Amino acid sequence: MPEPRPIRSTVTTPFAVPPIAVTMGEPSGIGGELTLLAWMRRKSEAIPPFFAIDNPQRLRILSAHLGLKIDLAEIAHPNEACECWDQALPVLTRPLSCPVDFGQPTSENAPDVIGAIDTAVDCVFSNTASAIVTNPIQKKTLYDAGFTYTGHTDFLAALAHKQRPAEVTNAPIMMMAVPGLRTVPVTIHVSLSTAIAAIDRQSIVKCGRAVYQALVKDFGISEPRIAVTGLNPHAGEDGSLGHEESHIIYPAIADLSREGISVSGPFAADSIFAEAKRKMWDAVICMYHDQALIPVKTLDFWNSVNITLGLPFIRTSPGHGTGLDIAGTGTAQPSSFIAALRQAADLAQQRHSKSNSP
Repeated sequence: MPEPRPIRSTVTTPFAVPPIAVTMGEPSGIGGELTLLAWMRRKSEAIPPFFAIDNPQRLRILSAHLGLKIDLAEIAHPNEACECWDQALPVLTRPLSCPVDFGQPTSENAPDVIGAIDTAVDCVFSNTASAIVTNPIQKKTLYDAGFTYTGHTDFLAALAHKQRPAEVTNAPIMMMAVPGLRTVPVTIHVSLSTAIAAIDRQSIVKCGRAVYQALVKDFGISEPRIAVTGLNPHAGEDGSLGHEESHIIYPAIADLSREGISVSGPFAADSIFAEAKRKMWDAVICMYHDQALIPVKTLDFWNSVNITLGLPFIRTSPGHGTGLDIAGTGTAQPSSFIAALRQAADLAQQRHSKSNSP
């Protein structure tokens, strides 16, 4: 096992790229409140410029309800965002079909929620936004309106593939990150039984390649070190607790190693996240959703960030949901949303620097 080393992370530098596009998310949830609070902290927390793709009237009503003194600037183009950033929150108008009640989603507004995501993608492809930060969506509400995607990740992939098919060759991958730990699940939003059946050698190899490429390209790590967990307790205990490690995971690791990727494992998931071991790796590939997300959210729930790998643009989001139960109460914590903004800015700067290097 390699020697411990601090996990590397980029540091936000003065923003030299276009502003970030922020989607409205579920209008009856806490997304609007997070957007308002982040803008209020723009100076104290050095938050990079962003513009909200949202309904200005909704945000004004919400601001007044919460007792926040925030000026809004309705902009016609993302280029106007930085001009008014210091004085007002820039808002690129997205109408809503019906009024919003706190904590009460309605499928009537689903097309507007989806439309905000569409607009954000158009902005990054036109280079008028450097990245996308998505506020949480209420998936069932979208499903009730006929939305056929499981969530943000595959919808964004479909939009990207439609505009730039050559740049989306594999399914995008979710990375969860907090200071000191990055995890990536091979399978995501499926039942545990489905996840176990879906784990195969090819999927792990594709995931490993995507993680390696992202660590080099977006995180500026020249020689990433990647760990892989086992599926079974104690990583199968030499076959006595399962054979997926020897039949699937070991061969996938060997494939990646032959490609020159520094990858090790499979390690028991109950010990790989101990503090000393976390410092040995730049990312940990896990076999299923909870195996990857529990350690991240336990370590630092309020600073957890969801990063989508494998897209031709940068997308991050807070590591929590819509918060319908606290919407409108003024108790929402913007820390994870702010972390997502700062992470998006770091990644955008990294790509900008690489594209402009000799």
